[in-house]
Amino acid sequence: MESNNQYLLLISYLAPIGYYAILLQNSNCEIEQYEHFVKQSIRNRCDIYGANGKLTLSIPKQRKASSKTLIKDIKIAYNHPWQKEHWKSICSAYRSSAYFEFYEDLFVPFYEKNETFLLDFNLKLQEVVFKCLQIKDSSTLTKSYQKKILKNDFRNSIFEIKNTLKYHQVFEDKCGFIPNLSIIDLLFNLGPESSQYLLNIKM
Repeated sequence: MESNNQYLLLISYLAPIGYYAILLQNSNCEIEQYEHFVKQSIRNRCDIYGANGKLTLSIPKQRKASSKTLIKDIKIAYNHPWQKEHWKSICSAYRSSAYFEFYEDLFVPFYEKNETFLLDFNLKLQEVVFKCLQIKDSSTLTKSYQKKILKNDFRNSIFEIKNTLKYHQVFEDKCGFIPNLSIIDLLFNLGPESSQYLLNIKM
């Protein structure tokens, strides 16, 4: 149910399903770009369903002496072939899913071309996700650091879903159903039905 309240989210690399449920169900979401980078978070990590269960993909950032770098200024490191590894893992996980070939060409450029900033990389991926969902993205970026809002601050959320609705996953016969993975798990398995699935989720 849409609310008039502001929703504050963090940037995310192929965000979890719960994250996109919030984006789709609320037209007043802001994405924080002036916070400091937080390690081991969905800002540069996502979870997909590999042959042996949950698999985390992580984008390396360029190292700086200070940990006070704003998220909008974080640069991606390319001294390791992480793009090749991520795409290989995504293909291994979803090649046999119902809609992988339908969306594949939209995602592959992100693993072939170098984007300088993590924020730009994540936001451009988000544009592609919304294109797949066939819904307009109404979220905006913050214009300054939001120190405190009374509620709906999801910058440190794990995006827990109250009513996990099962759908078919490629390796569920082997490892069981895994909820709230990256949005690509939903897209590649449910395809055009993904939008309605997200709108039915309770957060």
